[in-house]
Amino acid sequence: MLNADLHCHSIVSDGTLTPTALAQRAKANGVGLWALTDHDEIDGIAEARAAADAAGLRFMAGVEISITWSGKTVHIVGLGVDEHDPDLCAGLASVRGGRERRGREIAESLSQAGIEGAFEGAMQHAGNPEMLGRTHFARFLVESGIRPTVADVFRHYLVEGKPGYVPHRWGDLEHAVKWIRGAGGRAVIAHPARYGLTELQQQALIEAFKDMGGEGIEVVTGSHTPEEYQRYAQVARHMGLMASRGSDFHGITESGADLGSLPPLPADLKPVWYDW
Repeated sequence: MLNADLHCHSIVSDGTLTPTALAQRAKANGVGLWALTDHDEIDGIAEARAAADAAGLRFMAGVEISITWSGKTVHIVGLGVDEHDPDLCAGLASVRGGRERRGREIAESLSQAGIEGAFEGAMQHAGNPEMLGRTHFARFLVESGIRPTVADVFRHYLVEGKPGYVPHRWGDLEHAVKWIRGAGGRAVIAHPARYGLTELQQQALIEAFKDMGGEGIEVVTGSHTPEEYQRYAQVARHMGLMASRGSDFHGITESGADLGSLPPLPADLKPVWYDW
């Protein structure tokens, strides 16, 4: 089966490598079809495409759009999008708009917990200031010696009920799917096991997603367990969704899976790249 990795992040959002370095790493790791899917941002696509072409690597333009569903942040990946589509570009700009304000609120919350300089520290880790997010604060906390790893930070800070947690109201599902489809892409629910939704909430999300034109769901992804691979394979079968596969790679020391390292999709599923 094709070694497709259709979910990863560069320094344009919250990854640690440039789009060029990601393309080179994907090629070296045996990836046959690669997509860059930065959070709410498509500015890395041109560089990623050029680097993929230079490496002889098949490339799909992508993006990961943040939405709010049932009070939770959920991510919808768009694959095969036209990054120049005006509605997509305007929509992503609207989603990015509140990040600096939220960042200052995160820093204030950390200050109240005795951690000073967090906003400036996080900004040092943000390759794109418009994309300031929790991961940049987590890297600052590691750099400051407050916690040993990014994963450990997210057990003690920046999550609900802990210092540094500030909720964000993102866009909505309907607009995210509309922007992706309008730009010629396919909409995919990213890492569905991560959101803490009840079974009924998740069912409602998937049904609404399909009704709006969503087509796929990530089955094999870096944050899923082998048991969750099987669970979401069954969801894909039952709901008639195409299956996607992606490492969600952010950096060499921060990710649950390296580019191209995941097991294949179950053979009976229809992959989201079936006609690419």
